[in-house]
This record gives sequence, structure tokens and C-alpha cells, in this order.
Amino acid sequence: MIKIEKPQADVTIFKRKQQQTENEPVIPSIQGFIDLHKIPRDKGGIILFFNRDDELLFVGKARKLRQRVKKHLEDNVSPLKDHRGDIHKIEVSIVEDPMEREIYETYLINKLHAKYNADKVFYK
Repeated sequence: MIKIEKPQADVTIFKRKQQQTENEPVIPSIQGFIDLHKIPRDKGGIILFFNRDDELLFVGKARKLRQRVKKHLEDNVSPLKDHRGDIHKIEVSIVEDPMEREIYETYLINKLHAKYNADKVFYK
């Protein structure tokens, strides 16, 4: 039997408003998230989107994490496009190996019952 565990989150960001000080520039928000700069742009990994109740909404994988997160928050073809208002927390785990990303994504979708993942679902 193969034992797989959820990878540790390397970056966790929350939907929040900027507490602006006098000389601080305004940070542009994407769907209420202003900390996207904390997500590495040149690393691959797994992305988990959660709602306010910590319910897993969607699991994704990416070769370039920051770009993919932004696409999910802005693009019209994302499975999350109708549910972006529900997203409260984003967890990112760096996983460089493409095969490992695929395994983790499929495992997490099925083990944690991601609400809006339609592909790779085996528990129905």
C-alpha cells in the first residue's frame, strides 16, 4: 500500500483589505487577495482554495504557481469562476516534480472531497 499525505503548505494567504500607512502605495487587489506576491512565480506545486469555513473548494496544480493562482482568480474558463466570492484562503505547496504534482492533486481531490473539482474524481 502506498501512503500519501497532504504536503505542508509553503505559503498561505487570506482574503484581506490593506491597512495602508501614510507613504505606502496601494496594493492592487485581485478578488480581495493582496498577498499574491508571496507565492513564488517560478516554482511548481499544488494549490488549494478554501472557503471561510475551511471547506476545500478546489485543488489545482501548476508549473508556475503565481500565474495559475491569478488565472483562477481572473480567467473566465476557471472552474472557480462562479465561486470566486467564496474563496477566503489559498494554500500553496511547492512540488517541483510533475509526476508528484499529478499524484498529489488526484489524491487531495479524492481524499478531501474538493467541492468544485470535476475531473479526477473517484469517490462518487
